[in-house]
Amino acid sequence: MRARTLATTAIVLVAVCAVSERASGQNACERPVYLTLDTGHMEVAPLMAEVLKRQGVNVTFFAANERTSTGDGTLGNDWAPWWKTRAAEGHDFASHTYDHVYWRTDLLGDPVRFRMRPSAGAHDGQESTWDSAQYCAQLDQASQRLQAITGKKPLPLFRAPGGKTSPKLLAAAKACGYAHVGWAAAGFLGDELPSEAFSNDALLAKALRNVRSGDILMAHLGIWSRKDPWAPSVLEPLIVGLRARGFCFQTLREHPDYKTWIATHDR
Repeated sequence: MRARTLATTAIVLVAVCAVSERASGQNACERPVYLTLDTGHMEVAPLMAEVLKRQGVNVTFFAANERTSTGDGTLGNDWAPWWKTRAAEGHDFASHTYDHVYWRTDLLGDPVRFRMRPSAGAHDGQESTWDSAQYCAQLDQASQRLQAITGKKPLPLFRAPGGKTSPKLLAAAKACGYAHVGWAAAGFLGDELPSEAFSNDALLAKALRNVRSGDILMAHLGIWSRKDPWAPSVLEPLIVGLRARGFCFQTLREHPDYKTWIATHDR
């Protein structure tokens, strides 16, 4: 009971410090980490947003129009107010392809073509051949929808679903103005893994042990297959624990690998 009380007190103290830092205008971040969140079933999204606001942490959201447990899709009208509020809080946004489209393989020939498989939308689960223009249209569609519902211009970045790419796919995306963002090995926070084998406590301990300055971290706004949800139970202790180790949080807008790209490819 005492341990739980001390943990709760620590969370409250860190939250107070975060608010104080924002109020004083201090923005020094000498050991940054970059928390990114991909879309998911959204059931835990409101609770995750509460944690982020309480802790004063801004993240970069990579959004696709995925199926949700409630509402008409992650980028549908039902969730539009949620995204708009996140924009007002200072979060950043980027494309995750509109229909959450997985790259499968490159095809031989010129021009380059790809085998792709959406996991959302009208062609959910259907594999087909795409050219570069079709892929760029998917990147644009998600980005344009984000701007329409948030009023904020998304970053000229994208994350391929599953992180699955090829050099040719990355080149095609760069040609139409998008740089790809993966994640650090330690930044894979494990919310996609089966909870029977990877408990929340174990995933939290691993992240707190292994994350290093400059790492990009990745989790989701809900994972269908995980029985014991990672979020929001791990999210707040993770933020508190990383801050206790001297880390601070920034969006990808401040990442040294992407700052110049963002400045020169402002869409």
